[in-house]
Amino acid sequence: IKVRVFLCVFGLMLSVYALHVELSRESDPDYRAMCDLGESVSCSKVFTSRWGRGFGLVQFFVAQDSPLNQPNSLLGIIFYTLQMALGLSLSKKAALFLVFSSWVSVAGSLYLASILAFVLGDFCMVCVSTYIINFALLFTNLKRRKAIEGMKEKAR
Repeated sequence: IKVRVFLCVFGLMLSVYALHVELSRESDPDYRAMCDLGESVSCSKVFTSRWGRGFGLVQFFVAQDSPLNQPNSLLGIIFYTLQMALGLSLSKKAALFLVFSSWVSVAGSLYLASILAFVLGDFCMVCVSTYIINFALLFTNLKRRKAIEGMKEKAR
């Protein structure tokens, strides 16, 4: 539980910071975030790119100003909050949902990492940190699901 809480809190903090950077940059184009270390090491450049909202995919299906086209960081806030809350449950369904949502987050991380490297040509410390957290949460959730299934089997 301690590892899960640490990963979720850290992921939540990074997501809130990413949202702060994006909103600050949108209201002030001269805003410089702490994670902007150079031309090719700039998190604000990544967060305000077209891939910083709806994974760059939502705008193909809805208008760019649609309420569905939200910052990726907002999705991160929801994801880490759900991970933390459902991590308190010993339900097999909750464990299954945690594993499934972790696989989705890892797939999203791989997609965004490829955009970061091959399209934007940028290094975003905040982004890479969340990718690592997502992989660690997947590992944690897989172990947890196995343990919960083992507990349920012993109870029979």
